[in-house]
Amino acid sequence: MTKHIILQKDYTKNPNGYQLKLPLNLECIIPENDSVRLLSQFVEEMDLTDLYSTYERIPENTLPRRMLKIVLYSYMNGDFSSRSMQRNCQRDINFMYLLEGSTAPDHATFARFRTLHFAPCAAAIMAEMTNFLHEIGEISGEAIFIDGTKIEACANKYTFVWKKAVSKNLGKLLDKLACFVAECEESYGLRIIYHNQVKMKHVKKLRKKLYALKESEGIVFVHGTGKRKSPLQKSIETLEEYLEKLKEYTQKLYICGERNSYSKTDHDATFMRMKEDAMGNGQLKAGYNLQHGVDSEYITWLSIGPQPTDTTTLIPFLKDMQEHLSFKYQKIVADAGYESEENYLYIEENEQLAFIKPANYEVSKTRKYQNDIGRIENMEYDKDADCYTCKNGKRLTVTGVKKEKTKTGYQREKTLYSCEDCSGCPYKSECIKGNNCKTPLEERTKHLQVSKRFNDYRQKDLERILSEEGCQLRLNRSIQAEGSFGELKQDMGFRRFLSRGTQNVQAESVLLAMAHNLNKLHRKIQDERIGSHLFKLKKAA
Repeated sequence: MTKHIILQKDYTKNPNGYQLKLPLNLECIIPENDSVRLLSQFVEEMDLTDLYSTYERIPENTLPRRMLKIVLYSYMNGDFSSRSMQRNCQRDINFMYLLEGSTAPDHATFARFRTLHFAPCAAAIMAEMTNFLHEIGEISGEAIFIDGTKIEACANKYTFVWKKAVSKNLGKLLDKLACFVAECEESYGLRIIYHNQVKMKHVKKLRKKLYALKESEGIVFVHGTGKRKSPLQKSIETLEEYLEKLKEYTQKLYICGERNSYSKTDHDATFMRMKEDAMGNGQLKAGYNLQHGVDSEYITWLSIGPQPTDTTTLIPFLKDMQEHLSFKYQKIVADAGYESEENYLYIEENEQLAFIKPANYEVSKTRKYQNDIGRIENMEYDKDADCYTCKNGKRLTVTGVKKEKTKTGYQREKTLYSCEDCSGCPYKSECIKGNNCKTPLEERTKHLQVSKRFNDYRQKDLERILSEEGCQLRLNRSIQAEGSFGELKQDMGFRRFLSRGTQNVQAESVLLAMAHNLNKLHRKIQDERIGSHLFKLKKAA
């Protein structure tokens, strides 16, 4: 055996009987109907001006388009690691085909591509794909099916910061500061506070005077075992500790903003309940609320938000989508989690139709709900007199109007109704709910709060979703919108974001959506289902 040949760095010097064979072109080896060919052709047709603008050498630099192809193909196969992308470029013929004879990029190059180059223009590239699918007729552009899910962030479980706890500790710290300033005034004969109100300027003034007192008396601070600290040194150290804590609490509240929590390892992530609860104890985890808008089985738009619920995500989603896409959807189809007066009003003012399932749609079919005499839906309403009539024949008349402002700043109006006389009513225990009320049941009166505008919107929306068109759209929403998350989590195996920050997380979501769309287009072409938009209702025999 020629050991000196085996031990050399260049392993090609010992071919070991292998003979170079034709064909040399990788394109001849890849099957004609492989999805990698469709991906390459699709990306070549896209306008990637925004992506190229993030690079210095343009337009002669072909790296951005190649990088996008490789990253998308890796995502299409459920592989999201940058190191796996580097390894596949060195071993997989499909990745070599996308490289077009270039050397395999380093894993750090893929990581930088996702965060530094793709993330700033992810929305524009997503819009480019959606507009292209609409131009070739694969997207109807008429109805969009919206749904949301929560995906865990790239943050540790036990790094939570709760806004309520921070606010409580901040209040205690301010009380300690006020007492400390008063003690220092008495101990050192200083005059700082006026009218018994301690403000931040007083604390800064005290700090300045204490350090001036240290300099004038020539006090040297000591540290370590066996050293006795002077009262002035203890006072200054205590004040510095309070100020450091005050700075920490203020910064935490600023990061929290309008949210109730955030993660120390990913400040944009909010703690919320996930559907995947292995322990079954409702543990809160840092995550993001991912919204998908699906049309013809393709993800046409998406958004990322910190909101644990879907209600407040609809209007920002529709505004962002309308700003980027070249066409406008006329029908908005969503589940009960998106129902609100504000959402109904925005859709109507935007000249669109809402197909949103009412929040009480399912429960209203139950016998318990229909037999509940205390519900407003089961009372007779006189539109001319603007009053309700209960089961006992008593009238509930208007007693006032109440105005409320939601968290988003929307002003809604509720009409207050009160019963004329509830004394001696035999149905009182069934009609008036709330066992925790301190007022005895005999002394209580039936009250109602009704939003007339919301009820009108709900009634019109209910008529739409109960029509044949509404039933078909609701069926497709459950298949297409929820199905997109099923393919994302189960088929592609994506359960946790790999990057941190809203912009990077959105870029990851866009790459996943584009990979999903290309896989869907490939399957529809192979199954000869091109141009199909809606699943049909099955007629009962």
